[in-house]
Amino acid sequence: MPRNAVNPVDPAALSAPDPDDPPPVRPTEPDAADCCGEGCVRCVYDVYEEALERYEAALAAWRARHP
Repeated sequence: MPRNAVNPVDPAALSAPDPDDPPPVRPTEPDAADCCGEGCVRCVYDVYEEALERYEAALAAWRARHP
């Protein structure tokens, strides 16, 4: 490309995110004080890990819609 040539820009790359399809929000990691340490069947960390997996799947799907 010549030195003075204008580099074309994809107009979609300049557009703002779609307000009707915002990116998913990462779940908040629980504080250490949120866990009682009693070995609960569904510990707050288990709930967080499940939410994190759902978030990562939703984020991958969102990124596929917004390349």
